[in-house]
Amino acid sequence: MQDPLPDQIDDAQWEEARRRADAIRTFLSHRSDQGTTADVAALATELGLSQATTYRLIGLFREGGSVRALVERKRGRPLGHRVLDPGREELVKSAIRATFLAPNRPPVSELVRMIQAHCMKAGLKPPHRRTIEARIKDVDLQHRARRRGDEATVKATTPVPGALRTTRPLEVVQLDHTRADIFVVDEETRLPIGRPWLTLAIDVHSRMVMGFHLTMDAPSRLSTSLCLLHAVFDKTAWLQEREISEPWPIAGLPDALHVDNGADFRSKAFKRGCDDAGVAVIWRPPGQPRFGGHIERLIGTQMGRLHLLPGTTFGDVDERGDYDSRRHAALTLRELERHIALDIAGAYHQSIHGGLGRPPLAVWRELEDRTPLRMPQDRQRFWLNFLPEDRRSLRPTGIHLFGLRYWSPALSADVGRVKSKLLVKYDPRDLARVFVQRPSGSFVEARYADITLPAATLHEVSAARKSLLAKGRREVGAEAILRTVIAQRELIDDAVRQTSSQRKRGRAASNSKVDDSGWGSLRGVDSSNPVPSVEDMD
Repeated sequence: MQDPLPDQIDDAQWEEARRRADAIRTFLSHRSDQGTTADVAALATELGLSQATTYRLIGLFREGGSVRALVERKRGRPLGHRVLDPGREELVKSAIRATFLAPNRPPVSELVRMIQAHCMKAGLKPPHRRTIEARIKDVDLQHRARRRGDEATVKATTPVPGALRTTRPLEVVQLDHTRADIFVVDEETRLPIGRPWLTLAIDVHSRMVMGFHLTMDAPSRLSTSLCLLHAVFDKTAWLQEREISEPWPIAGLPDALHVDNGADFRSKAFKRGCDDAGVAVIWRPPGQPRFGGHIERLIGTQMGRLHLLPGTTFGDVDERGDYDSRRHAALTLRELERHIALDIAGAYHQSIHGGLGRPPLAVWRELEDRTPLRMPQDRQRFWLNFLPEDRRSLRPTGIHLFGLRYWSPALSADVGRVKSKLLVKYDPRDLARVFVQRPSGSFVEARYADITLPAATLHEVSAARKSLLAKGRREVGAEAILRTVIAQRELIDDAVRQTSSQRKRGRAASNSKVDDSGWGSLRGVDSSNPVPSVEDMD
């Protein structure tokens, strides 16, 4: 993979490549072959290119299937490059702001004359009219229209969304975050550690939940990306790891993501990752939550179900009354994640939805064969686009990250020759491998330098490091960290088995006696199933 990541490409180059990709994607969607000469000629006219270049771009897009494949790599001046010296550049921009963006709407010719006069007075060479027109186009069209009092253009460039209507599944997917109305406990101490954050994605047409992510961290690009990765790919293995037998068949790239204006949805990496996969991002109007009604109702449904669990905070103070949420907290983050997954796949998907009059799963099954299934053409590249990253120096001993050491034979040629830090992509759910970007731009997979070490999550590794450091250990080795992870897992599994056995003995002893201790609500918690020993979504 020699190409740079989407967020490493010049903005102007990316926008032009995205425009071409949208046109070619539409062109190919209506044709089984490459199209006739007349068809290509029409596309070439639309793109403003020669037919030969258009044929070349069609071939590149068929091969690469992404915006990145169409990024221009011609020699010479880069697209969007400016050649004016800083003095004239600032003079032109100041004149546009002060003169052209005015309610009396002066023509371009008047602006050109004014700039020429200022340049001559300052002893500078006046820029060409085309250069000045290019700077005007750099100003956002709607901002330009508002400053000049052009109401017709303002109206034409202002979206007026009505009801969000779709014609098929995967056309629009809504995604949002919420603070869960429940306290969770630490896996080792079983003491309350706080309320987690839940990120959910819903298909608007079928109302199927496409994916979710549960974490103790506040909403970020990471939680958004992990939810999207969970939504797009097949969930069979993920369900098996959590011992869930109910089906969760929805997967694939949506045509559009409908999100709010949070910083995580506005990040350059997230936007370009979606662009590259052909997924449009639609932001809801600020301060108008009604435009996200489907995801808001789903969040309300899921929070209502959490109100039945021990440790719930309920919806408001009056509803909670004297209930002590922290004292009654009993579920760990992994147990809560499995509970939510069971509820979505086994209850929500298979119950009649008020807005549909049918179960979401039935709607999906009916339309599944008629729904175009788009998957990332380069699955690894799509995955890397959304994974979190860090920069690390390449040492003779390898890449050091989170107290662990990684190595790949492909890095041998760079040892001692690379002075700058290398970009490292990692999956917090599995730290057994990372992906390192070499100076050439390609990514190589690096694994534990000690291949005998087990896979672990970032949460497990961080907890193990804290545990060791709390004991006064000055040197923390990878083997000790992962041995601690294994020991903690065994401790948790044993604690759950002992808790389950004790509760069974208690129920047998009390037989049919009425429980008036105030802890009767805990009977609904199934703690007999062992906690999964590998996965941890946080």
